[in-house]
Amino acid sequence: MEQIETITAIHHPVRRRIVDYLFLHGKTQVGTLARALTQQVGSISHHLRMLERASVVTRVEAPDGDKRSSWWQLAREKFTWSSNDFAERPSDLMLAREAERLNVAAQLRRLEAWKKSAHQHPEWDGFTTDALAWATPAELSALSAALSATLDRWRSSIDSHDGQERSPVFFFAHGFPTIP
Repeated sequence: MEQIETITAIHHPVRRRIVDYLFLHGKTQVGTLARALTQQVGSISHHLRMLERASVVTRVEAPDGDKRSSWWQLAREKFTWSSNDFAERPSDLMLAREAERLNVAAQLRRLEAWKKSAHQHPEWDGFTTDALAWATPAELSALSAALSATLDRWRSSIDSHDGQERSPVFFFAHGFPTIP
């Protein structure tokens, strides 16, 4: 189970972008992050310290050994949680639900941005899929684990050193009980 401090730290909009950038690019210098995310260096430094307190990022040595520059990398690459994990603690449950709401809103913003710009990228064939089935809570949990394992295998199968040009790709899924 994730700590509530971790969940709230990564669901701030700027910190979420920092986590995503570090996931895609690996260890990065603060100034590079600031330019890439169009933020001030001081703001990025503040958010990195917040992520560090939540054990999401760690400071690393500069590749050239320069002690004057500040370099960071993710401490881990996966965050999995449910607001139900916090059902016993009402204040944490409220924070987890808000983080969940922010996460869904960020996912939908990415989807909307893609739909608005997809015509500019005809070489990319984004996809959508959905399914409806009868399931128990345990079966839905098993589906979540299976999708996560499939994504891990897919990511690890990509040879990022084969010389091909790649772009970031975002995938998200939600599974939940519904009424037809």
